[in-house]
Amino acid sequence: MKHEVKRKVRQVSFLIEDKRKDSYLDLLEKKIDSEKGKWLYSRRMWVIEPVFGNICANKRLNRLSLRGTTKVTGQWLMYCMVHNIEKLWKNTEIPQWG
Repeated sequence: MKHEVKRKVRQVSFLIEDKRKDSYLDLLEKKIDSEKGKWLYSRRMWVIEPVFGNICANKRLNRLSLRGTTKVTGQWLMYCMVHNIEKLWKNTEIPQWG
């Protein structure tokens, strides 16, 4: 083995003062706490969240087994397609024969 050459390294650090008054979290809280924000968030709760709850909890599709953006996107779209087909199946009347 070769001997490693030891060099003295000088560490330098800078303190940068944050001149923003509000952090991004504070700005988000203000946006959500406004009247329009409360209305939009309540709408999301009954339009979007049940879809994720059904896909993750009821169908137990809470992990993606593939890797890579393209493959994961395809797998997620398949999960969404299963959800939509199930909604169509439940809300469609089957004609009676006879």
